[in-house]
Amino acid sequence: MSSTATPSATSTLDRYFEITARGSTVGREVRGGVVTFLTMAYIIVLNPLILGFVPDSTGAYLGGGPGDGSNLPAIAAGTALVAGVLTILMGTVAKFPLALATGLGLNAFVAVAIATRATWADAMGLVVLEGLVILVLVLTGFRTAVFHAVPTQLKVAISVGIGLFIALIGFVDAGFVTRIPDAAQTTVPVQLGAGGTLAGWPVLVFALGLVLLVALWVRKVRGAILIAILVATVAAAVLEGVLDLGGRSADNPGGWSLSVPTVDGFVDVPDLATLGEFSLFGAFETIGVVAALLLVFSLLLADFFDTMGTMTAIGAEAGLNDEEGVPPRTQRILVVDSVAAIAGGAAGVSSNTSYIESASGVGEGARTGLASVVTGLLFLAAMFFTPVVRAIPSEAAVPALVLVGFLMMQQVTEIDWSDVEVALPAFLTIVLMPFTYSITVGIGAGFVSYVLIKVVLGKVRTIHPLLAVVAGLFVVYFAIDPITSWLT
Repeated sequence: MSSTATPSATSTLDRYFEITARGSTVGREVRGGVVTFLTMAYIIVLNPLILGFVPDSTGAYLGGGPGDGSNLPAIAAGTALVAGVLTILMGTVAKFPLALATGLGLNAFVAVAIATRATWADAMGLVVLEGLVILVLVLTGFRTAVFHAVPTQLKVAISVGIGLFIALIGFVDAGFVTRIPDAAQTTVPVQLGAGGTLAGWPVLVFALGLVLLVALWVRKVRGAILIAILVATVAAAVLEGVLDLGGRSADNPGGWSLSVPTVDGFVDVPDLATLGEFSLFGAFETIGVVAALLLVFSLLLADFFDTMGTMTAIGAEAGLNDEEGVPPRTQRILVVDSVAAIAGGAAGVSSNTSYIESASGVGEGARTGLASVVTGLLFLAAMFFTPVVRAIPSEAAVPALVLVGFLMMQQVTEIDWSDVEVALPAFLTIVLMPFTYSITVGIGAGFVSYVLIKVVLGKVRTIHPLLAVVAGLFVVYFAIDPITSWLT
């Protein structure tokens, strides 16, 4: 069967993944899966850097090692393994073009807020518990019920906000936008480039990739995103080979942001030392029951709504959502995502969750779970080919996120901006996602403001009870620090 031809209606592959029914082809699904992997591959490099250099309360490091980086390969292998298995599970069970990996933000929270107060095994035990709680909420129908309780226009706002958020991620990861250091005497929080101007060859690679991608996209060239990523990667490798730019640091602001595009070998034998490094209830003894429960609650609320927002945005971009903005097989998507949180903790690499970068594969044409299977297989292969994965700089991959941000932004016309009762919550949802660098914060602000406005206008009866409950939980979430300080 040709990878670019429409699959036969009698094909087992076609019938199982509903490829023809969703207007796709095997070729599009494969390309989409590859593009999603390329825009997510950075997590194999980044997760070890976040988790690997933080000593726990006993001074030990995740995956063993004396803190000199020798434990990083084990964390990378575990990260790729869980991402691969769970993404394949998403593709085959939920049949949805959504990939999973260790959650950014969640892993930093685990490293800083939990592991520094307990052992790594205790910290991962809390992640497993959080995943188990979410799984129970899914199986009892609560998580799905909450999703249905959200007004359709707020779901649209979530998709638009995520679009702006991932565009910002693309600009930041490329060094096109940077945060001004806190020590600088200025009221401007971010800036263009490293010092108000674009500096360094890596930013040029990003700009080249983005310009090429836009040109190919408006010309409707098949495989535009994949072509742009590959061309930018080759350009990056040539520049590094000639100029020896190195990694970005305070002394080298013009270096590559996450990974240097050089290949140091091709094959590594994976070290799975982090697997099983968790203690289910150890944190309750180490830091106390109240503190442990509050940490589980913080993980739970972030994970709970990140995935809801992500799957809504992906489904909307792929044209798969129904008239109420609900993706197909929502229950299965949420079950797999819950299992991913459990698996990430059990494997010692932090909670795994759905990735909005999957939208890049959808932008390339992915519409079915086959794309997720392709992405998952590439993650599994990356366990053995980590040197090659490390050679893809983020500057070459993230132009796809900027384009997808534009595509998702187009949904903003579906919001009735003349109706302040929904327009104001929608606005807060959209702007706070990129402004706070958090999907959860944007969703929470939208829910709380929506309920508040209804109460102020005397329309309490129009508020769905579950939405009111969730808004109350978000109030607790936003005040978690003073609450924690008071209770502990």
